[in-house]
Amino acid sequence: MKLSTFAVPIGSAAGQEQVGVIAAGRVHPFPAELSMRDVIERGLDAARELADAALAGDGFPLDTVRLCTPLRPASVRDFVAFEEHVQGVRRAIEGTAGVPDAWYDAPTFYFTNPHAILGPGETVRFPSACSLRDLELEVAVVVGEPGHSLTVEQARDHVFGYTIMNDWSARDLQGREMQVGLGPAKGKDFATTFGPWIVTADELEHYRDDDGFLALWCAVSVNGHEIGRDLLSNMSWTFEAMIAYASRDSRVEAGDVLGSGTVGNGGCLSELWGHRGEQDPPPLAPGDVVTLTVDGIGSLTSTVGAAEPTPTLPGARLRDPTLARMAGSL
Repeated sequence: MKLSTFAVPIGSAAGQEQVGVIAAGRVHPFPAELSMRDVIERGLDAARELADAALAGDGFPLDTVRLCTPLRPASVRDFVAFEEHVQGVRRAIEGTAGVPDAWYDAPTFYFTNPHAILGPGETVRFPSACSLRDLELEVAVVVGEPGHSLTVEQARDHVFGYTIMNDWSARDLQGREMQVGLGPAKGKDFATTFGPWIVTADELEHYRDDDGFLALWCAVSVNGHEIGRDLLSNMSWTFEAMIAYASRDSRVEAGDVLGSGTVGNGGCLSELWGHRGEQDPPPLAPGDVVTLTVDGIGSLTSTVGAAEPTPTLPGARLRDPTLARMAGSL
């Protein structure tokens, strides 16, 4: 099934987000009170029952509705599962060659902002201080059931479906703030785009290779020019391994989203900058149109907008803590 969150432009429900199933160029709505999170929490079997009931109605032509982000996730973890991507980005952002030994130990991730999620066609506004605007072509898995310290085998039953993910990156901000020794913050948390819909896990099973990876071709274009293309199966861990690792000594919940990390071979601009030794292609600019396409899922298009001005913040207060404690003890 392809499950969408959408809004119709006219009628009594105009502008209101609702969930539905897509079939034969039409979207068929589920009961209006259900969000995508509600559908996911009910499970795949219940989603199929809802879809069967919805398909009995006429629905709406897909080209007459506005597609929204398919899901308002409970949390978003973004992994870095492609060795080729790590090699290129480290060279571009840190000026360092190779891959850290620790990368090979486990599928590392960071948390990004679930309150800054965008949908298909929405304008992406980078931080006003950013000049190195970048995209990231990823596939994300949607968790369907809660779990704690799952095995990889158990995690297979916790996959609800997949969507395309663009992990937009302000590379100059990211490179500076990560010198502090923490993960990215303002270099990442301004926008993440999901869409165009969620494809349930059963639809992609026939793409699995002998090692259990999804052999989906993924491509990215800027202004109609393809800059990167890679197989999703070039990732070093399966989505099930990512779910298992995310749940280790912790929890995953229904509605969590886990990004694959950026595919290699040009899945982002900075990887190409690192391999080529120059900013070719150039950083994104306002007006640029970015399209991500993944076999079996679809295409996700976004436009880069002009940055909005933001207020300034003071730098750190310089203070001698020893003198301050001495003064405070008098």
